[in-house]
Amino acid sequence: MRTNKKLHRSSRCLDRYQFLVESGLIESDEDQICLLERLDLFLNLVEPSHPEKYMQFRKFWPLKLLKPAKISEKLGIYIHGGVGTGKSMLMDIFYSELSSKNKLRTHFHSFMQDTHDQINSARIKGFADPISTVAKEISRNVSVLCFDEFQITDITDAMLVGRLFSILIGKGTFIIITSNRHPDDLYKDGLNRKLFLPFIDLLKKRLQVADLNACKDYRRAKLSGRRMYFSPINNIMREEFDNTWFSLAIKPYKPLNLSVKGRTVKLSQHSNGVLRCSFTELCGTPLGALDYLKICENIKVLFIEYIPILSSMGADSAKRFVTLIDTLYEKRIKVICLAEQKPEMLYPTGKGSFEFERTISRLYEMQSENWIAGFEGYSSI
Repeated sequence: MRTNKKLHRSSRCLDRYQFLVESGLIESDEDQICLLERLDLFLNLVEPSHPEKYMQFRKFWPLKLLKPAKISEKLGIYIHGGVGTGKSMLMDIFYSELSSKNKLRTHFHSFMQDTHDQINSARIKGFADPISTVAKEISRNVSVLCFDEFQITDITDAMLVGRLFSILIGKGTFIIITSNRHPDDLYKDGLNRKLFLPFIDLLKKRLQVADLNACKDYRRAKLSGRRMYFSPINNIMREEFDNTWFSLAIKPYKPLNLSVKGRTVKLSQHSNGVLRCSFTELCGTPLGALDYLKICENIKVLFIEYIPILSSMGADSAKRFVTLIDTLYEKRIKVICLAEQKPEMLYPTGKGSFEFERTISRLYEMQSENWIAGFEGYSSI
């Protein structure tokens, strides 16, 4: 294990990390420190304060991508590893240290939804190549683009992402990505995957691939002891779940009606920023990332009841639940669940069980002290 003496004061990402360690907010981890050293080098490449230090980049970055005459050569880094290993936290540290205003940190679900909307708008306006138009507009406004939880699940997104990123990289946009999968495993076993392979080659050529493979899941390390997840579904658990709802919600409970792209999404019980829905309401109907984002804009706490064993449900419902939890996590919404089983037993087998590992980890993190502390009103429970 490396000692704190290795954390040089001139390294902004490492300094921020060391502060968090000394504050007791996180534990020091060698794999994370190694990655932060790379992120600091990349930060100095994006915003060089000492060009003479350029030569030390050579041992970390492919020589063919680093031209001494161009210290601002556009590069990126692709961070992959198991759930709960700190990928998003480390990317956020890097992002916070960027002084540029032309930066964007986004969850992949949100980015894809916004991009689809922009492409449709460009198509309506009559642009001959809407994807190129949108990509060029992004590159004009964003010099550093940080993607959290990068994943490809269908051929439409696969082809769109391949074209979009090729243009962004060609235009010199710096890109940071976090993902549970190595680039070679993206869209694995997907329909017409061979059409996606050139994009994978581009990622590996233009972005440094970094493996953050610590085996400890830090999201489960600080469980609060306050019940946020009730299982199995029986009279005792249902009563405790109801009592938690009664302690937060204020009568009268009213429906929450939201307008999304000309549609009305109707949700049953809402009170003072606290929403209560069944799994069927949220995931058994054709809702998507945009709907979940709209819900998050209007609530602070979400109660989800009657979550079933997902492997016995249709693939669409399970996929919606993953998207829902990702969106709630990204928007820092507090979640209280009533479920048939513990998180790790909700989707033990099936086509989407690998992707569900991240959802398991996030459901546990949403029970932690740090997560609950983000909502002042919950401390009285």
